[in-house]
Amino acid sequence: MQKLLFLLVLAVITSACQTPVQKKVEVKDLKQMVHEGHFKKASSLIDSLVKSGALTGKDSAKAVYLKDLMHRIKLDFSKSEKQVREELHRYYPSLTDSQMNAWEQTGALEMRLIDGQKRFFRNAVPNLFRIDSAEAKVKLKVDGPAIDATREFCKVYDKKIVEAGKPLTKHFEFTYTITVKPNEVPCGQVVRCWLPFPRISEPRQDDVKLLSTSQKDFQLAVNKDNLQRSLYMEQFARQDSPVVFSYKASFDTHTQLVSLNPAEAEPYDTTTALYRNYTAQRPPQIIFSDDIRKLTNQIVGEEANPIVKARKIFNWIDSNIPWASALEYSTFDNIPEYVLKYRHGDCGMQTLLFMTMARFAGVPAKWQSGWMIYPVELNLHDWCEVYFEGIGWVPVDPSFGRLNVPQEAVRNFYFGGYDGYRMIVNDGFSQPFTPAKEFPRSEPIDFQRGEVEWSGGNLYFDQWNYHMDIKEVK
Repeated sequence: MQKLLFLLVLAVITSACQTPVQKKVEVKDLKQMVHEGHFKKASSLIDSLVKSGALTGKDSAKAVYLKDLMHRIKLDFSKSEKQVREELHRYYPSLTDSQMNAWEQTGALEMRLIDGQKRFFRNAVPNLFRIDSAEAKVKLKVDGPAIDATREFCKVYDKKIVEAGKPLTKHFEFTYTITVKPNEVPCGQVVRCWLPFPRISEPRQDDVKLLSTSQKDFQLAVNKDNLQRSLYMEQFARQDSPVVFSYKASFDTHTQLVSLNPAEAEPYDTTTALYRNYTAQRPPQIIFSDDIRKLTNQIVGEEANPIVKARKIFNWIDSNIPWASALEYSTFDNIPEYVLKYRHGDCGMQTLLFMTMARFAGVPAKWQSGWMIYPVELNLHDWCEVYFEGIGWVPVDPSFGRLNVPQEAVRNFYFGGYDGYRMIVNDGFSQPFTPAKEFPRSEPIDFQRGEVEWSGGNLYFDQWNYHMDIKEVK
């Protein structure tokens, strides 16, 4: 009996020793779960870890942000397979599974698995026809040729700039409004709002004037100290009522057209702060990865002239990276790498790729963005500037690329030209605000729509609306 009891105790002890120790869950494990699409599991685990105190300080904040990130991703991937198939039926009445699978594999039809379900990007179908040239022909047969009103306007107006031979000035007045939806913030709590505000960015934009504000108290960011310029206001939330922030302002724009003769580019002084700063990597977006290095070297080759190098990169992007609607930038680890992998991107993504490649090639490049304010289109827009020794900073718009016109100066206008139908808000990306924001931004790279928060956290884009009314004053 004693021997039997001894054997039982020994078996229990042995079994306990063989039981694997529970691995401590770290933020990197949670991030991997999100990356793999296990949202419910990750969300539940985050809640329990934070509640139990297993995650504290920065780790707790990072974990909570992962819940926010999952929310952002789900908003982007908001369409079911059934919805996407219904959209595609107009163009493919006999759509097959193999067709769908092929587009999913190439990324032409953007999809990700979330909790075992296929979820598609909200603009997946329009993007399919932008990304895949063969499928674009299918759309053309069904819908007929589409007219890009903005591009047609630019062809005419840019020709006018070229022929004028001098800068053309325009004066704009506008009202910008952010409206937080009712009950997104508890009654009595303070809502903090940063609205985008035009910069003085000579020689392209000046005479910026604030004309009125919705709130008596406000803080306008100092132009020279804030590369992403904001107008900050606060307001108490009220039950069942929207929280509205608004201002009116005016500014002047001036066209610019720089004649980029390669013979006029002088050798760079590589010891200057300008050169070192604007040819440097800037993680996480501007990184000289193996893919960036390899492709840039293929495009540039043995070329030494900076103007020719930049133009080669500009032309390559124009020919190989079509514009397509983009996921929210906050959901990416590295945008240029994504663009290279999937071979498409919106204006900011194309611009970040251009800047990364230009910097690696030894050509200084920096960000510029805000709004396009054409008579035929009002929208967010990103572009950049490149620096040539002996010439200075010149505008470059990789998204607009080359225009389909015979006149060379007009065709290549956006490599060195600025049409003036823009409102500059940013002369840099991922810059701090004045006053500082407490919670992670809705848009950590760009700043065109605005940012809103309260003591309980950040308010994402689905919790408020933005609107601009703008007019050109003759």
